[in-house]
Amino acid sequence: MRPYDAFLLISFGGPEGEDEVIPFLENVTRGRNIPRERLAEVGEHYFRFGGVSPINQQCRDLITAITADFAEGGIDLPVYWGNRFWAPMLGDTLARMREDGVRRVLAVPTSAYCNWSSRTAYVEDIARARAALGEDAPEVDLVRPFYDHPGFVEPLVEHTRAALDALPADQREGVRLLFSAHSIPTAMAEAAGGPEQGFGAQGVYGDQLAEVARLVVDRLDRDYPHEVVYQSRSGPPSQPWLEPDVNDRIEELAAEGVPAVVVVPHGFVSDHMEVKFDLDVEARETAEKLGLGYQRALSPGTHPAFVSMVSDLVREYSEGTERRRLGALPRCAECTCDR
Repeated sequence: MRPYDAFLLISFGGPEGEDEVIPFLENVTRGRNIPRERLAEVGEHYFRFGGVSPINQQCRDLITAITADFAEGGIDLPVYWGNRFWAPMLGDTLARMREDGVRRVLAVPTSAYCNWSSRTAYVEDIARARAALGEDAPEVDLVRPFYDHPGFVEPLVEHTRAALDALPADQREGVRLLFSAHSIPTAMAEAAGGPEQGFGAQGVYGDQLAEVARLVVDRLDRDYPHEVVYQSRSGPPSQPWLEPDVNDRIEELAAEGVPAVVVVPHGFVSDHMEVKFDLDVEARETAEKLGLGYQRALSPGTHPAFVSMVSDLVREYSEGTERRRLGALPRCAECTCDR
């Protein structure tokens, strides 16, 4: 049932002042019985940057770029923005859309991959927000995972090249590319599609991450040694999470004599707090302590190809245009809104 009459960007949200940090983290962890001291520990990551997460401004910048691209491409849809955990909250945005007379919405999340936290959690949050509004809530379709869309891959290629070029020539010769993504519990990874569905040991999420790493390296000037690593683990030590950790792997590579690493945050759409702290602070400090050269590639952000990808997805869903994919992995169990 098409067409749509509005576009919605759904993101995670983040604090924009020191007084918002702990309330934001309480929203994120509600129902998980996270000790207060753990929230304070994570809060220090934000306080280091004045209590301001970069993600909200990054969303504003992306919305500005999307709005301009829509206008240039003749896409006549108003653009809205709602977050899962901080203002503007998704429920408030859907309420405003209802007041504006919006009935059918196409939504793009700031998450490209398949697993519960980056796919199903968005679907469930949309359902809760709609249920709270009642029967006249706008209908919302979430676009498919876009990890292998050219508009996501091409910016990563360009930014990886730039990071490689920033290394001294002698370090670039033996550099290792580390493609980094948010770790998740292994049980969550398996639930989205594991070996029994034809995926690898780290599930469809791990396969998709490996696929994007391959797609990026295939478009560089040579076949750089590369691998997928993980960051931002937050669970108890007794719970298995996807590995290896980026810092552990940097230590191992230093012991092997690797001269430098380029870390590519291919698991993320923008350079938000987990990129700015976990990679720009912690991972960089690990490399520098060990004497390794270190560069971090930018995420897609507001790269023109990424912005154009959003318009391309809108046309795919509203007009039935060709589905653009660079990879050929099968659909995963989490893709309930895939077309």
